[in-house]
Amino acid sequence: MTNQLFDAYITAPAMREIFSDRGRLQGMLDFEAALARAEAAAGLVPHSAVAAIEAACHAERYDVGALANAIATAGNSAIPLVKALGKVIASGVPEAERYVHLGATSQDAMDTGLVLQLRAALELIEADLGKLADTLSRQALQYADTPLVGRTWLQHATPVTLGMKLAGVLGALTRHRQRLQELRPRLLVLQFGGASGSLAALGSKAMPVAEALAEQLKLSLPEQPWHTQRDRLVEFASVLGLVAGSLGKFGRDVSLLMQTEAGELFEPSAPGKGGSSTMPHKRNPVGAAVLIGAATRVPGLVSTMLAAMPQEHERSLGLWHAEWETLPDICCLVSGALRQAQVIADGMEVDAVRMRRNLDLTQGLVLAEAVSIVLAQRLGRDRAHHLLEQCCQRAVAEQRHLRAVLGDEPQVSAELSAEELDRLLDPAHYLGQARVWVARAVSEHQRFTA
Repeated sequence: MTNQLFDAYITAPAMREIFSDRGRLQGMLDFEAALARAEAAAGLVPHSAVAAIEAACHAERYDVGALANAIATAGNSAIPLVKALGKVIASGVPEAERYVHLGATSQDAMDTGLVLQLRAALELIEADLGKLADTLSRQALQYADTPLVGRTWLQHATPVTLGMKLAGVLGALTRHRQRLQELRPRLLVLQFGGASGSLAALGSKAMPVAEALAEQLKLSLPEQPWHTQRDRLVEFASVLGLVAGSLGKFGRDVSLLMQTEAGELFEPSAPGKGGSSTMPHKRNPVGAAVLIGAATRVPGLVSTMLAAMPQEHERSLGLWHAEWETLPDICCLVSGALRQAQVIADGMEVDAVRMRRNLDLTQGLVLAEAVSIVLAQRLGRDRAHHLLEQCCQRAVAEQRHLRAVLGDEPQVSAELSAEELDRLLDPAHYLGQARVWVARAVSEHQRFTA
């Protein structure tokens, strides 16, 4: 359940559900139920109390509005939740209430509950990244030899291929998937330290309870509690920032290729998609906008996570609080960008004819380098470069195709035949290693996925 007007556009519903109020409560309640089981196994809690505690650990039993009002006074969500949990248990099995939250502190419940949410979020992001990478791999292979003009500094450069551009995105996604896999064991760890991190309240039972609790929740037991050591969360946020940036680059390129002046590639069309309130002809890149928007917002949120790292002593004032909405927002924005990127990648409409026409917009100038490289072997680099520069200037001034100007230039025709010039000025013959780059990116993707 959400109250955000734009959620359907910028966030994946499954991710919003993970970080909904109910999702947050359930994460903490899962911690409390597992704590009771772990402490029963260590002999601190009677087994008869566990069932009553578990039965009360269901988020739907609690009034979110009442808890929200209580948080304003309590300062965090665990304090009023534990109180409410105790009341629910006491109403049914009064003797079990005394064993709720035994030896734990509020941050243990909140941080471990968050880690449980992040595990679900990580699984969702990894699945979406894998699906998107599969699609980009297929599309890169399909368009491996489809030439379009390369653009540097937003100006026409030399030819590339659409497959090569898509393979660039694919390569970045593969690296991000590797990063997420590598950080997983560092991120998915228990938080359990009690008041100041020493677990003194549990005495000699502290380590048996901690080990059992980690096992119950299928989390690793870290070397010590991390109440004010936030590098794990910040690492995850930072990698998601990288994901957002790569998706934003994809969205930026798609939006530029969709510009009327280019018209080379389009998001898939659908009734009502990308229209204007006043201009019936418009076809706006509404999916790319989400990717660019996420790439614009997420860096600031990652910065907040970094800024919140120097937390005071054993428990933080304010800096911990700054994380509460920040990391969920990062996850939600990235999930929304991934969903929109998948729509674009699945149904992209490619106008190869327009791509070829745009390659010819400068009347052969984008292939000047190809001619210059060959002439350099025969005339010397400086002389060849100067000669081609003059020919290009003449072609622009006279509004003629570079092929015609070169054909009329005695210094060029003395070195290159008409057939050689035709070949050198054919974009399909100046694609370099584009196909190799596609094959390598696809191979890396397949190797990681296997």
